[in-house]
Amino acid sequence: MGKSRARRFRREPRAPAGPAQQPHGPDEEAAAELLEKLQHPSAEVREYACASISKLLQQQHVIPAFVQRDVVRCLGPLLMDHSLAVRETAAGALRNLSACGGFDVCDDMVTNDIMTPLVALLKECSTGLDANHLSPKKCRGMNKNYVEDIANEAINLLWNICECNNTALYIFNKEGCLEAVLHYMKKFATNVDLAISVANCLQAVTEDNPDLLSSFNASAQQILETVMLSPESTMKYILLRTLIAGTIWNIRDTIPPGCLGSTVNAILKIFSESLAIDAGETIIRMSEAEKNRQKLGVEAETEENMIDTTENCVLSEDDNMEEIPNGKLRRENDVSDLLPSDKWELKEVTALLTAQQTALEIIVNMCYSEDPSDDEWEELSSSDESDLFMENSYNEGSGLLLSPLCLSDEVNSAFLNNLIPKKILEKTAFPNSVALDICMHNPSWKPLIKKLNAVQCRALTCLQSILLVSDVDCLGGASALQSLALHLSQLIFSKTELPTDTEFLEAVTSALRALLQTMASKNISQCMTPEQLLALCEAGIQSNNASVRVNVVSILGISGSVLAKEQDTAETLKMIGKFLLEVAMKESSLVVAGEALDALFDVFADGKEAEKAALQIKLLPTLKEFQPVFRTRMRKEGKGQYSTDQLCVLDNVKMNLRRFIAYQETLGKTST
Repeated sequence: MGKSRARRFRREPRAPAGPAQQPHGPDEEAAAELLEKLQHPSAEVREYACASISKLLQQQHVIPAFVQRDVVRCLGPLLMDHSLAVRETAAGALRNLSACGGFDVCDDMVTNDIMTPLVALLKECSTGLDANHLSPKKCRGMNKNYVEDIANEAINLLWNICECNNTALYIFNKEGCLEAVLHYMKKFATNVDLAISVANCLQAVTEDNPDLLSSFNASAQQILETVMLSPESTMKYILLRTLIAGTIWNIRDTIPPGCLGSTVNAILKIFSESLAIDAGETIIRMSEAEKNRQKLGVEAETEENMIDTTENCVLSEDDNMEEIPNGKLRRENDVSDLLPSDKWELKEVTALLTAQQTALEIIVNMCYSEDPSDDEWEELSSSDESDLFMENSYNEGSGLLLSPLCLSDEVNSAFLNNLIPKKILEKTAFPNSVALDICMHNPSWKPLIKKLNAVQCRALTCLQSILLVSDVDCLGGASALQSLALHLSQLIFSKTELPTDTEFLEAVTSALRALLQTMASKNISQCMTPEQLLALCEAGIQSNNASVRVNVVSILGISGSVLAKEQDTAETLKMIGKFLLEVAMKESSLVVAGEALDALFDVFADGKEAEKAALQIKLLPTLKEFQPVFRTRMRKEGKGQYSTDQLCVLDNVKMNLRRFIAYQETLGKTST
């Protein structure tokens, strides 16, 4: 209980599967028929079967039918098929299986030895990357490079599996896959999609993987540095640089102390570049560009019709291959990535939002990291720059926080130099209403709404982390914190109804909780009225998310402890006390109930107004009656339902409850 803790973001598998479902009859029949065709002597038929399986595997209810028929063992050998087209479609099918199947399916894939053919394919593609494997036919106006396209599918498959399975990560290390993967990155100037796939994979395999660090020699670091310094300004390249910056942060222990300062600054400069872009304005501009392009006759519909009626994309190395009826093959990245390749503007906006979300998550992790040693930061610890930046840490007239994390002089200077906190604060605002309207009325763009909201939530979590690791002076002083409190209040109360989105509520209440803690610790007056606080808490306590409920209870405790020191606040303290008592006694989660008790201890710890309110709500007899109930709940519900850390905290609450009752009894004797 007590102080909130910084949250660390971990990369999660994409599209995790829901509860396991039993395969349906038609699904079983389709699976059996297609899996049988994988053994057909004709490469064209094998490719068709792989492409059809790939399409079906996007439907989660179909996955069990394929898994039960050993789809991994059927598709795995095709990764080394003599037909390049079969290799690509087989890798695409396995990629979709890993992305849509979730943890259990990825575990099953590793158990069924998918890593053996996958590693072999990756190394073979790496060796042949510079060879000319262009198809004689064109796909969407360009010669098709089979090796790069196969590599892209294989890298995405590797990324998904390594994120989900530690055995896969061990094999990645043991088999020396890093060298092959980094070789693909050298194509970043001509194939940014492949480079982004590699960067995603690298960021995943370098997170919490100390065994891999020794493989990042000077040559490997040079490849990453080259990408970071690339001048291309498209959103895809911004995403690429952001992902590479995250990888370099993950492997920072390999960087010599003398170079660490410039490296941190380079990382934050990339994040600053990403966060400086207004996503709403970009959506508006790109939407207009898409309309203009379509008016000029370069419509996606025309291109789709051409692909449906002609054989633009070669199906194998054989130019004379017959067309396979009753099905359209999955081609390129548009199926696996779920974005048609002609949607250039949409892909650019998606890349930008992904880059911003990634940057914010990495900054949160930077806050989470342990404080570096003095030796590591020696290079810039005495920098005159640091003092200069600190003098300008508050933007006059704007009320915006511009100060850095107070983890070290080096990080401080880098944060200030790149105005990171200011840009984070800007991202906490609600998305542009015009951009939202564009997305709402365009089915292809509608998924961007979720991404816009995700960026806002990540920014709020980022703000929370900064508040938890910074002191008041670094944050710009009392006036800056009060301006921030007003900003967060407006986010919560600006609409007629309080927000109900769980992710937003958790993020905004976490940020507010951290802010109020900081303000209370320095006796800075708070801007939210008791009525606003109670309204927020009454809405938040109804949330299905236990973290939201913990936050609002803690917020009420922090604010109540401040009010207890003021005059004529007994009535407000009575309302707060009643609310917290009800939560403690009726809350289904022991963690939330414990937080409510902890908040009560803070509110009624001291002060005449608190004593008066405690007597009026009969706090002491109520807690004495509740004490054995809480003990019983802990004994019955504690084991198996809560983590060791949570149980330790709850044990402290139980002990503090006994002490608080004794304290209240002492107060009662004194008053009589």
